[in-house]
Amino acid sequence: MDKRERIIQAAIDVFSDKGIEKATISEIVKKAGIAQGTFYLYFNSKLAVMPDIAELMVRKILEGLTSEVKDGPIDQQIGDIIHVIFKITNEYKVLTKLIYTGLTQTQYVGSWEEIYAPLYNWVENLLQRGKEAQAINSDVNTKFTAKIIIGSVESVAEQVYLYDHLDEDSIIRYKNELHKFVANAIGAYR
Repeated sequence: MDKRERIIQAAIDVFSDKGIEKATISEIVKKAGIAQGTFYLYFNSKLAVMPDIAELMVRKILEGLTSEVKDGPIDQQIGDIIHVIFKITNEYKVLTKLIYTGLTQTQYVGSWEEIYAPLYNWVENLLQRGKEAQAINSDVNTKFTAKIIIGSVESVAEQVYLYDHLDEDSIIRYKNELHKFVANAIGAYR
């Protein structure tokens, strides 16, 4: 792990333990095992680490999508996307909270679209292939719909895992309803 990665991981650990407000750069560098000056070679403040933390989460989602969303009917692929995002949100609850707290309350919120671009592009390409195969409605705007799908799936996953604390049966019902909603919206009926 290089120094930048060590700083990012240390920041995640310290932010998770202390909260973003109470965390200090001194604690982050101590956890990372680097000198404080080294921190400033990569980041100009503790909040400047937040976009890198968000990028880490996007990479985890993309890795999950790449490995778990297989060729097949678009309806099945939508279900796989939902499954992956729910699984990663559940697995990385603390990281998800950090991203929203850290990005949305700082000047870095403007980086959101840039950070999420690879994820949006991945879903947009899947939708475009669905259009070409006539598996979804021909009038679907793949660019906008990709963002809507990601936003909707993440929102529901965060709601069930971070706020509602639902039992597994309720989560499955939410996932099924979300799947039906998205599939119907794009014309990929089960």
